[in-house]
Amino acid sequence: MDKSTQPEAVSSVLKVFNILQALGEQKEIGVSELSQRLMMSKATTYRFLQTMKTLGYVSQEGEADKYALTLKLFELGSKSLEYVDLIDIADKEMRAINKETNETVHLGSIDDGSIIYLHKIDSSYHLRMHSRVGRRNPLYSTAIGKVLLSHLPESEVRTILDTVEFIKHTYKTHENTDQLLQELHTVRECHYGEDNEEQEPGLRCIAVPVYDRFGHAIAAVSVSFPIIRFDEEKKAEYITLLHNAGRNISAQLGYHHYPV
Repeated sequence: MDKSTQPEAVSSVLKVFNILQALGEQKEIGVSELSQRLMMSKATTYRFLQTMKTLGYVSQEGEADKYALTLKLFELGSKSLEYVDLIDIADKEMRAINKETNETVHLGSIDDGSIIYLHKIDSSYHLRMHSRVGRRNPLYSTAIGKVLLSHLPESEVRTILDTVEFIKHTYKTHENTDQLLQELHTVRECHYGEDNEEQEPGLRCIAVPVYDRFGHAIAAVSVSFPIIRFDEEKKAEYITLLHNAGRNISAQLGYHHYPV
């Protein structure tokens, strides 16, 4: 942003939040009263209110000079709280997996064309996956990404990945959406996804979905491990641990029809 426009932009943001706070303190209020309370001109107050109305955060009763907050802010807040509850609930289950496997356990979700790690329990081994909460990774080369994409219609998957550049992290990484879609059919049938050295050489990952009370796959829990500490006999054990965790987390979020 150009430095010359920063003070004006900050001032506008402050005005928006002052209006929201004032509307939150009173069920409905007129432009004149609101402008006097906030010490803003009536024209400026009206302009902000109309913009907020267009965005759906403020409602106006007919042509009356009375404005009120809509439930859109509540909706946004509820989404944030949902993830707070999710992390708190998932922590116990993730620690149980970590105790059994001593490997790194992640909780992740889709955000803006990539996965984002919401929570993490580290492995105690020196050789482990290096990641952090808040870090992003591609959807197409991660177990979490594949699990979450497998719950979406093909058209939505293509839309999400339309602007995503497929980078060959390893020789096993998918090169395009069509290749990935073929694997998503298998993920959907098996109810778990895998990253078999597609994100990092020598590293594998298995993930399963977590559902909210409406049955939407809102996140996935995964276990990551270097291939030198893994053999195929452990795979079924890891998948069972993950499914138990996914089932328990989903149940606490209100979903009792886990598919496995």
